[in-house]
Order: sequence, then C-alpha cells, then structure tokens
Amino acid sequence: MKVAIGGPLKVTFRPWVEGLENIPAEGPAILASNHLSFSDSFFLPAVLDRKVTFIAKAEYFTTPGVKGRMTAAFFKGVGQLPVDRSGARGAGEAAVKSGLEVLERGELFGIYPEGTRSPDGRLYRGKPGGLARVALASGAPVIPVAMIDTEKIQPPGKVMPKLMRPGIRIGKPLDFSRYQGMEHDRFVLRAVTDEVMYEIMKLSGQEYVDIYATAAKRQISDAAKAEKEAEKAAKAALAQAEKEQAEKEQAEKEQAEKEQAEKEAAEKQPGPEKAAEKQPEPEKPESAKSEPDTTGPEQRPGSEKSAP
Repeated sequence: MKVAIGGPLKVTFRPWVEGLENIPAEGPAILASNHLSFSDSFFLPAVLDRKVTFIAKAEYFTTPGVKGRMTAAFFKGVGQLPVDRSGARGAGEAAVKSGLEVLERGELFGIYPEGTRSPDGRLYRGKPGGLARVALASGAPVIPVAMIDTEKIQPPGKVMPKLMRPGIRIGKPLDFSRYQGMEHDRFVLRAVTDEVMYEIMKLSGQEYVDIYATAAKRQISDAAKAEKEAEKAAKAALAQAEKEQAEKEQAEKEQAEKEQAEKEAAEKQPGPEKAAEKQPEPEKPESAKSEPDTTGPEQRPGSEKSAP
C-alpha cells in the first residue's frame, strides 16, 4: 500500500494534511473519520507512516469472478478485515471484535462511525455499536479525522477519479477513560459517539444531520422512486389525454365530412320550381283533335250574315 499506491497517490493528487503530529508514533489508537468516498481508505493511510487497518464489508472478500478475486486479494494485501454485516446486530459485534484484535497488537484501527458513505456530503449521526464499545473496551485514545473534498474526486458510482487536491485534518486525541467499564451502557455509548462526531464536524465543517446515513439513503432512494413513479404516471396521463384528443379530432373530422357530403348531395338534387319548369305540358287527347266543327257561319266570330 505504502509503496505501490501511497507514493503515486500523493504525487498525483498532492493531498494536504493538518494535525499529523496528533498521530502517536507507536501504540494503539482509534482513527474515527467521516466517510465521503471509497477513496477515503486510500488517502488517509497514504499520508501516515504507520499502518492503518480498516474494517471492510465481507462482500469485498467473497464476490465471485475475476474482479471479485482481485478485489479480495487487494483488501487482504493491505490488511483490511472482513466484517459480516448479517445477523441481528449486523456489523456492530464484528467491528468490536476486529477492532480489539487490531488494538491488542498495538496498531492503528480505522473506523467510520457513520457506518456508510454520506449520500450527499453532509455529516450524519454516528452509530455507537462499534466505535464507542471498542474505545471503552480497549482504553485506546480516539483521534477524530476529517476527510475534505474526497467525494468530489470520486463520487459514489464513479470509477475514474477527478484530479484535484483533497484535504485531511487530524484532531487531538480524545480520552474516554472516565467511562472505562461502561461499554454496555447505551447512554454512555451515545455520549461518547456524539462527542467524537462533534469533533469531526468541527474539523470538516460539514453540516450535521441528526439521523443515520442509512436512513437518509433510504429516504433518498424512496424519493427517487416516488419521483420516477410520478413521472411515469404523468407520462401515462399525457398519453391518455393525447389519445382522447386524437379521438375527438377524428370524430369531429368524420362529422364534418358527413355534413359536407350531405350538403353536396342536396345541391345536386333539383328544387320544386326547377322541377315544375322542366315538367312538359300535357297533350290533348285524340278525341278532342278529331271532333267536327258544329258552329254555323253566323255563329263564328268575325263572320257576316248572308242575305236571305
């Protein structure tokens, strides 16, 4: 990690660091950091002289295929510990067990109290199951760490990183020896976790959200799903409206064509006056034509009486 990745990483991205003197030269310590990007687990160890062991989800070690085997080999090679997140208490018990093993060897144990990456760059409520219990059970100091702008270098879902300078601020060690032996008191666990998160907030300058990041991710996912369904419903409504409009226009067109056809048919047929003009005058019957003239000369108009 230090030679193959750490050196090129520092040369390429040139991360700036504040508070490096707060990391002890030897002995166990817990590095509690905010979590903005997958690259957080690379930048922090790269700027330290000592080895840092983080816990990683078991899926990184058990994914099948060539890519899965390469990922597992890498995480094993840099000393990361797999955590099985299944079961009633999830990663909490596994984090405690793994963290105590690392600290018992006198090494640095890295943990993200939020439990997952921030979905929007804000700082979320810390989970007390891992960090506080490890701190109280081991007695090791907790060193707050703030990663700056790593989410801009490699946002979730992005493979190729963006070249820019990230920052790392390391705070002064926090001593919780006053709570020694109280690692099963949920109120104490909550108080220890909140104190660490407050120090991380001051170092990072992030907006603090008093809900768990996992809950925020569900809300974001549900909102995106609801928005998608709303868009789908809107498209369906628009398609139905367009269909109804097309049917209305077609019906109006057919009605207009029908009326035009009736009008044209009416214009072609003659009216009553024209029909009377075209009707021929009836001829006289043959009997009327052949009847003899019975009127005498004196009865004919315009004739003169003859002399007796």
